Amino acid sequence: MERYFLGIDIGTFESRGMLIDEQFRIRADACVPHTMENPRPGWFEQDAETVWWGDFCKLSRMLLAQSGIAPQQIACIGASALGTDCLPVDEACRPLRPAILYGIDARAAKEAEWLTQYYGPARVEELFGHPICSGDTATKILWLKRNEPEVYAKTHKFLTGSSFLTARLTGEYVIDQFLAKGSFRPLYLPDGSIRAEECGLFCRPDQLAVCAGSTEVVGRVTQTAAAQTGLAAGTPVITGTGDSTAEAISVGLVEPGTAFFQYGSSMFYYYCVDRYVDHYVSPNGNGALKGGKVFTVPGTFCMGDGTNAAGTLTRWVRDVLYAPELAAEKNGGPNAYAIMAQEAAEVPPGCDGLLMLPYIYGERSPLQDSRATGMLFGLKGTHGRREINRAALEAVGYSTYQHLLLFAEMGLAPKRIITAGGGTKNRVWMQIICDMAGMPITIPESDQCSAYGDAMLAAIGGGALAGFPALRQALPQGTVLQPDMKNHAFYAKRYEVFRDLYLENRKHMYELG
Repeated sequence: MERYFLGIDIGTFESRGMLIDEQFRIRADACVPHTMENPRPGWFEQDAETVWWGDFCKLSRMLLAQSGIAPQQIACIGASALGTDCLPVDEACRPLRPAILYGIDARAAKEAEWLTQYYGPARVEELFGHPICSGDTATKILWLKRNEPEVYAKTHKFLTGSSFLTARLTGEYVIDQFLAKGSFRPLYLPDGSIRAEECGLFCRPDQLAVCAGSTEVVGRVTQTAAAQTGLAAGTPVITGTGDSTAEAISVGLVEPGTAFFQYGSSMFYYYCVDRYVDHYVSPNGNGALKGGKVFTVPGTFCMGDGTNAAGTLTRWVRDVLYAPELAAEKNGGPNAYAIMAQEAAEVPPGCDGLLMLPYIYGERSPLQDSRATGMLFGLKGTHGRREINRAALEAVGYSTYQHLLLFAEMGLAPKRIITAGGGTKNRVWMQIICDMAGMPITIPESDQCSAYGDAMLAAIGGGALAGFPALRQALPQGTVLQPDMKNHAFYAKRYEVFRDLYLENRKHMYELG
């Protein structure tokens, strides 16, 4: 009987699932859309029952129907979800409130400020590895403790998205070591055990999931989960991981010196290195980067963080300036984003003197400034939507370049750059990124996504792949873009204006905010 491997990813606006065979070919592929709630400024939530688990159940049944295979032929299951979220659940693993999403949710700013004062800078660096920010899940747990005590009192476990899915499938509460040791600081020790002495401020040690490797089989599908998903009871399930990690693995981030930039709703990066690095602050005003942590790939370390806007910035441009095209698309017309890409290609680099700051939702990496705001600078009467459209693409490009400059300052200039995510469909945007980077970038096949990475991780867990080197060899080669070095020189000089616009105007941003 031929075996198959199931991967399902829950993203910010869409969930996707894939079934792959023992030759790692895709045999079924399905997507379902969903929404993200923004109940207050700086708050971002999702209904874990309806969206996360609901989408998982829909996709598993859709994939089985599409492929025509028997549930018993699935040898192993892997799941991922968006970043590191905070979801309180009761003893039956039922959500007690909507999930508080990853670093894009900045509601715990006061808690982060209080913790910084409580610990002091030196202890913060020791415990968190970086200045406390919106991406730290412990701050969200503290927010719940302070602001929703009735929910906090009923909480059996504080979970992230992938932990919730695995728990609903198996009844086991586990978390990928990479997520635990990164975004759940200071609640886990370097060896993956729970740091009980630091839990007191946040929660009880028993309210946290147990740390495990992402490809480790941690349980099997229960009878209840089988009835809801259509899967066979007893099917092995791995720990799973975050969506960005799954996508990074799917495109080949398994070797030191490889940088991966994911252009989805936000821009998220992972940089695989061969040693541990501390939190770094640029002496040149280029921002700061979080320190590294043990990566999902054994024997490696990884730096990682994300911006607050990438696809959400282009989506804003589309909704505000391309409403007629969006309406036409809904009635069967051309894709609005395709029209935007075509118009952006008609505008030369620099957008005729127009420059945008992309901080419309504040900023995480490399500013770690939730009060930063966006900006259009150099606006002239001759500018139209085409220039604003391209300026948004360049703004995300400058942010990418800013990260590369920080890597270089640390003596860790990448040898290889891989990009992925929905933004890679816009080749004009990716060429801007390539030109700014000044080095080739690899764009994987469109099917190399988080769900594909989940299925490949399940293939390791199920024994079809010997490990990550074998996974790397099994992946498609993708497309390689080459940089225009003349454009690179132009962007490198213009970057200083991009950097200084934030540094010289943040005081006014705060005043207006």
